[in-house]
Amino acid sequence: MLDPLRAKLGNYAPLKLAIVAVLIGFVVGAAALGGFGTALTVTNTEAFCIGCHEMKDNVFKEYQGTIHDSNRTGVRATCPDCHVPKELIPKLKRKMRASLELYGAITGKIDTREKFLAERYKMAVSVWKSMKDVDSRECKNCHSFDHMSKDLQTEKAQSRHTKAKKENMACIECHFGIAHTEPDGPGPQEIDLLAK
Repeated sequence: MLDPLRAKLGNYAPLKLAIVAVLIGFVVGAAALGGFGTALTVTNTEAFCIGCHEMKDNVFKEYQGTIHDSNRTGVRATCPDCHVPKELIPKLKRKMRASLELYGAITGKIDTREKFLAERYKMAVSVWKSMKDVDSRECKNCHSFDHMSKDLQTEKAQSRHTKAKKENMACIECHFGIAHTEPDGPGPQEIDLLAK
């Protein structure tokens, strides 16, 4: 089978063959890159995130009506805004971790409200830890200490934010249970104390 192909290709100059091979490689590479980019875009939407009933019937219902869903300014944070980094390499790492999280949906580990609630605290701790590990990076895409208006904060909030900035605290250490129901059990601060 290769001999007739070699004989046919032997009629062309090696430079022409190399150029054709490079062009084919370029077209295939561009198509693959375009497909990859499209997959990243599609999987980074709220519609995709709530495509399975585990998310739609549990955490998405809790999120509806919260300050991140509906507020006086009309600014709305969707699932990817809070749970997926904007930078490429961290985004790819998060997407790989998310593909492993699909295991719970595929195997039926959290396919009922009861099963979801039984796993809820463990899932919350996992999210809290990952948010703390990256210094609440996704929160700070919208809420940075440098851009907060101290004049619009209460004295107590000003004091706490000053302390948090000074001690390099992650947002999640104080702000949790904002967009989703806080599960029973120790929160992010208490988890750190228990670990010590």
